[in-house]
Amino acid sequence: MRVSRSLTIKQMATVSGVAVVTICIFIVIQLFHFVQQRRIDYAQQMENVAHTVRQPLSQAVLKADIPQAEFILNSLRPAGILARAEVVLPNGLQALHTDFEPEKPVPQFIATLFELPVQITVPLYSVEPANPKPLALLILQADSWRVYQFILSAVSTMVTTFLLLALILSVAISWCINRLIVRPVRKIAQDLQDLSPQELLSHQLALPRYHRNDEIGLLIRNYNRNQLTLGAMNEDISRLSTHYSLTDLPNKTLFLALLEQHLRSVKGGGVFTVLVLRIETLLDANGIVSDSERDALTLTLVDKIRGCIDEQTVLAQLSNCDFALLVKQADNPFRALRLANSLLQTLNQPVSLQHMQLRPNVSIGMAQRAETRQNATELMGRAVSAMMSARHQGKNQILFFDSELAEKAEKRLTQEFDILQGIEEGKFALWLQPQIDMRSGEVIGAEALLRMQQPDGSWCLPSDLIVNAEEIGVINALGRWVFEESCRLLADWQQRGIELTLSVNLSPIQLRDADMVTHLREHIDRHNITPGSLVLEITETAQVGESDHALHLLQALHEAGISVALDDFGMGYANLNWLNQFKSLPISKIKIDRSFVSALPDDDTMVRIVASIAAISKLDVVAEGIETEAQRDWLLARDIYIGQGYLYSEPLPRGQFDRYYFSLGKVINHREEC
Repeated sequence: MRVSRSLTIKQMATVSGVAVVTICIFIVIQLFHFVQQRRIDYAQQMENVAHTVRQPLSQAVLKADIPQAEFILNSLRPAGILARAEVVLPNGLQALHTDFEPEKPVPQFIATLFELPVQITVPLYSVEPANPKPLALLILQADSWRVYQFILSAVSTMVTTFLLLALILSVAISWCINRLIVRPVRKIAQDLQDLSPQELLSHQLALPRYHRNDEIGLLIRNYNRNQLTLGAMNEDISRLSTHYSLTDLPNKTLFLALLEQHLRSVKGGGVFTVLVLRIETLLDANGIVSDSERDALTLTLVDKIRGCIDEQTVLAQLSNCDFALLVKQADNPFRALRLANSLLQTLNQPVSLQHMQLRPNVSIGMAQRAETRQNATELMGRAVSAMMSARHQGKNQILFFDSELAEKAEKRLTQEFDILQGIEEGKFALWLQPQIDMRSGEVIGAEALLRMQQPDGSWCLPSDLIVNAEEIGVINALGRWVFEESCRLLADWQQRGIELTLSVNLSPIQLRDADMVTHLREHIDRHNITPGSLVLEITETAQVGESDHALHLLQALHEAGISVALDDFGMGYANLNWLNQFKSLPISKIKIDRSFVSALPDDDTMVRIVASIAAISKLDVVAEGIETEAQRDWLLARDIYIGQGYLYSEPLPRGQFDRYYFSLGKVINHREEC
């Protein structure tokens, strides 16, 4: 094996690169220092020149002796640093000036960077009688070309000097690294390169000189120690590495060793799952099919198992019909049960042999790590026990060793199916609760609330449905259906001339969905939704002030014509730092949580605080959960006009909402009111 790019080249390039970058930064700092010092020197010289002519020039200006004043200004021409000299009246009008040789042009970038030209202004006062106001102003300007020449000279000198220094340092440091690190490592590589397998088992490296007590010495001593034990361990490794010649899978001994190793490597009592599968068809096929057919069936089933698992899952064959899986990613019962169901459905598919078609039956047992003191044998025994129990219950059964885990996982899996199936079968609906202008009693908007049809025909939203949808990963599918339904509802309203806003709740999980804005924009454009009529409500606990991604997403929603309201304001992270970030959020309104409104009018502290924040931020305020007239009157007295709650209406099905509010003529044009 040949080295294509040695460590010497790499470390020299690294040292040189670091040195060049450091020196460039130093040159820039030093250059600015030198130029600033030169500016100060020029300003001081011009002040000295100005003071030599200040008194006679003041007398000439006081006496209006123009020839004398011009003579004095012309006397400044021999001063080589000057490029401009003139006398300006206090009102800014130029009175006198002298002509110098034309100044050579300086690049605009240099002039801007170093604030050229250098210029001073000296006031001219009358001597007798003393006058506190200046008669005129003497303006002197330095020659910028001289400063530019100084900059070029300083840059060339510093670059030459410091780059030479960088070269010397790079060579010196590289030589030291090459001597102390590269050579010993190269010697070790050369010693190991040509070893035969027989020599490798007993090979020992010599300790290099000067490296007995450093990291290279430690590496070599550890290598030599491992080589001494390698021969003794060779027989055990061969035994553990025994594979079934047919499937090339680890056997039970090796699987237990890998499981024990994973138990030790997982810190903090991490959770994972062990699955044991018994394929009954392989057991029943003994004596019925030939050995070649049985081998073909085994390979087919192993390929199906491999198609259901990821690369981190360890698959082993325990016997002719038993298989085990170490599923590192299954850290909760739901994921384990989902994988088991996938395996069961895949393995149950018919398999064709030469003269028959089989439908395999499988029994699956699962055990999860319950405590850190469990060893591999105990965990494996639990999975086998669960598999045997599943086998006694009948064909194609799945069991957890812990019945409580099985019950929880089954419930989660059922909820996932119910949600996805409910979306397809139309078992979800949006109910509407009106948002009222409490001054006139007219409806100006509505909040869309999700409802699900129950087996008895009623409509409600189970208290844990949203939380479980977020945990099992179907909240995005449910949220997309809500967005699509909301856009269809708004499009229907607007075709009928109804200009209401529709508020829709947004889950914090959806804030991390990169495609959400694109999906919404497509439906808004498809239905030609009026900008600002769709309002997304996010809870304060969604941590929108702590995630740059969420901030960009909210800004994209705003640019797409979607309003954003902050729901349950005051219930989450409203500290002073959060409020400072809150000012930059594209929020159009905030909603006072019902828990604050329910305390009115007896306890009005929190509502006053929220109303004050909204007033300062110039945001609309919506009070939700209004149930009494006293609460309504208190809010109206504090200029909070928009409210929703059972005082006005409970959430209604869309048809009932349309019939009640639109037939009574209670709709107003929201854009005109706002």
